[in-house]
Amino acid sequence: MHSGKFRLEATPLFGMELEQAINYIETQLANPVAADKLQADVESAVCDRLAAPASFEPVASRIDREHPYYRIYVGSYIVFYCVIGNVMELRRFIYKGRNWRIQI
Repeated sequence: MHSGKFRLEATPLFGMELEQAINYIETQLANPVAADKLQADVESAVCDRLAAPASFEPVASRIDREHPYYRIYVGSYIVFYCVIGNVMELRRFIYKGRNWRIQI
């Protein structure tokens, strides 16, 4: 996927976490409409951010990183990504009620 000068990539971990959340909402909560909405909202938020992904405040981290993480809030979830050259790389998809600071 391309938008302007940035290319979008996602790690396998991001894909797995997003899929798990969507599957949970669809099957465990028996709400396929909400699952579809979450997927659409994530896609929309990521595409909106793709125009200028590094123009937001990086996430403070206890880990010294070569490429800082940024975040996008989507409903009850957070998309974590980093910018490497002209690539916006989606790294994690975490429920925001979870203690994500120990993982990021």
